[in-house]
Amino acid sequence: MILVAGGTGRLGTLLVARLAKRGLDVRVLTRDPARASHLDGVANQIVVGDVRDRASIEDAMRGVHLVVSAVQGFTGPGRVTPATVDRDGNANLVDAAAAVGADVVLLSIVGASTDSPMELFRAKHAAEQHLRASATSWTIVRATAFMELWAQIMAKPIVFGRGDNPINFVSVSDVVGVVERAVTEPSLRGQVLEVGGPQNLTFNELATMLQDIRGGRGKVRHVPRWVLRTIAPFALQARAALTMDTTDLTFDAATTRAAFTDLPMTDARTALSGTQGEPQSHF
Repeated sequence: MILVAGGTGRLGTLLVARLAKRGLDVRVLTRDPARASHLDGVANQIVVGDVRDRASIEDAMRGVHLVVSAVQGFTGPGRVTPATVDRDGNANLVDAAAAVGADVVLLSIVGASTDSPMELFRAKHAAEQHLRASATSWTIVRATAFMELWAQIMAKPIVFGRGDNPINFVSVSDVVGVVERAVTEPSLRGQVLEVGGPQNLTFNELATMLQDIRGGRGKVRHVPRWVLRTIAPFALQARAALTMDTTDLTFDAATTRAAFTDLPMTDARTALSGTQGEPQSHF
């Protein structure tokens, strides 16, 4: 049995479907079963638990031989934070997996480090270190910024900051392809796989491309850096926006792509076109 934590999001939903198509038994862990209703008939089981509460996930581990952690505390209901979910929640998952002898595939972020200016990156790094120090076999998949997520965040032509800092964006479906390999190929245990997209784009370029795809004609508006700095002490997302507007977030995806030559490398326009008609997300 494969347990997928974070299986109700975009990446998790695609992953569960791909694993089920392979004929693998998949159990989805969710805090809210209503959010997993679209997986009825896809996953073998849907169980309720919260990675922030170790006791609540122990029952979900019964019969599990591999755990995929796709959880994130950057956004979402229930007062989640990177510290409580990405750091502590992942530690709970790793410890619970180790207790039953299950392998772990951890979804992390390119650039995760202890001294990153972004809280989410520091939390992911802490999770990686906890996993490496554990008794369980592991694979870490690091990804750059999800193209489809930012298409939702930028449902209106608004750019946070100056928008001229190049960032690597990757299609979620490309990341799922690497995670699927990490799940199904034990030879990848003990490895860190980094996956990104073929293009480094600024937010200004991304906003222009989205307008072109959506047929928009309005002017792209900017939230000035001084506004972001003013609200940053009180808003995680504002602090993240400042970081993304000022820090080098470029990436060369050649190394991982050379190792997985049969996986697609989706270009930005194709990935963005696939988000047409989706509901708006909020930053």
